Amino acid sequence: MEFIQAESLRNYWYPVIDVSDVGDQPKKVTLLGADYVVWHTPDGSVAAAPDRCPHREAPLSIGWIEEGNLVCAYHGWAFGDEGRCVEVPSSGQGATVPPAAHLPCVHAESRYGLVWICPGTPVASIPGVPHDDDPAFRRINTGVDVWKTAATRMVDNFLDISHFPWVHTGTFGDGLDRTVPKIELSQLDDDFYGYAYEVDANNPDEANVISGSEESTVHRWMTTGYALPLIVRSTIRYADGLEHILLLCSTPIDDVTSYFTFVVWRNDDHSVDAEETIAFDRAIGAEDKAMLQRVPGTLPLGQTDMVSVQSDRPSVDWRRNFLALVEK
Repeated sequence: MEFIQAESLRNYWYPVIDVSDVGDQPKKVTLLGADYVVWHTPDGSVAAAPDRCPHREAPLSIGWIEEGNLVCAYHGWAFGDEGRCVEVPSSGQGATVPPAAHLPCVHAESRYGLVWICPGTPVASIPGVPHDDDPAFRRINTGVDVWKTAATRMVDNFLDISHFPWVHTGTFGDGLDRTVPKIELSQLDDDFYGYAYEVDANNPDEANVISGSEESTVHRWMTTGYALPLIVRSTIRYADGLEHILLLCSTPIDDVTSYFTFVVWRNDDHSVDAEETIAFDRAIGAEDKAMLQRVPGTLPLGQTDMVSVQSDRPSVDWRRNFLALVEK
């Protein structure tokens, strides 16, 4: 089902780029089929607006930042805080700026090392991750990748554990029990709805950094849940108290192309390099990406459009609520 034109989706927050990738130059991102320019304003906060100069429609993302202002590469029009046009060079100093020259900025925030934008009127906050404020945890950002698959298929996949023994044989899935115990859904916290479960996972050498153990198999206490429209969080706790939290973000560029990033929080001793810490998670994501990019089209959202079994309960529940949202 095509979904990006649903007006209701415009009223939620989506991560589109790492804050560190914005730097001192404007950047183009695409969300729900529309192009936006993202830049840092003079006060250091992030701003976003349609990637179109109101003068002659040149993309603002090919411009630059000068004295804290976003400058259009076509005629040099400059835009300051809140997208206000502060200079029209051809009109000279002191000339009146037409009211329509100001940029129609959209909501933009920095959170968890990511730039989040909401093109409409926010009806919900960016999902909360309390570990971000806990000094016992460190946050690791992983960069934003483009997946040639629908964001809806990604969420369906991230809510599912029955594919682990089949898709993740190169990482942790080899030897996993292929039978999924009965899943019970519940409110995990204020923002995420999902389920808790336990699993004995394969722990190859390259996973030792994540698990903190050199045992060939480790027991994991886990939760997986979603926050509408398209955010999934997975938590992992080990017997020694080590916790590994993943925020899995699927942002629709269009109906069949998406940004993907995951953010990790860990209460480890910070002694292991961040890149080494997330290498195994990257390998897991690559297995998901390889599978999903082979599945064409968007995810059918109707309850009878695909065959589902009890292990699919989390996705069935999410699809029902997501469909209700896009049909508003």
